Amino acid sequence: MSRVAAGRPIPALENATRLATEWVRDVAETLGTEDTPFAYRVLRAWLHALRDRLTVPAAAHFGAQLPELLRGVFYEGWNPSRVPVRLSATEYAEHFAHEAGVSPHDVPKIASAVTAALGRRMSEGQLRKAMDELPAAVRALLRPA
Repeated sequence: MSRVAAGRPIPALENATRLATEWVRDVAETLGTEDTPFAYRVLRAWLHALRDRLTVPAAAHFGAQLPELLRGVFYEGWNPSRVPVRLSATEYAEHFAHEAGVSPHDVPKIASAVTAALGRRMSEGQLRKAMDELPAAVRALLRPA
């Protein structure tokens, strides 16, 4: 076994970090902010709210489209034995708002911006397929403006 010098970069991890950061920056840009911690927080909330509303197969197919680090965020805290969670659009917005740390009033604007950013990064068919799993009122909440 060879010894690896301490602090030597790991290209696969550097690439995963770069790609996840690009996605977060795209969300920030779509939201019209330079606050990337905020953009990450709302992206994470968007991913978790969607994940919990999907069936296990739909969540697995959607998660496979995400970059490696964001896939980890998507599955963080997931309990596949408790999905899909049935939520009305109002409950969905409240859940999203709580996790994102935003007002429920701001959810339509924020959630639609995240959807728009993801729509530029993911295959159109996969995003649409996941959205089709949602009730019409929740889809309307997430639909890009």
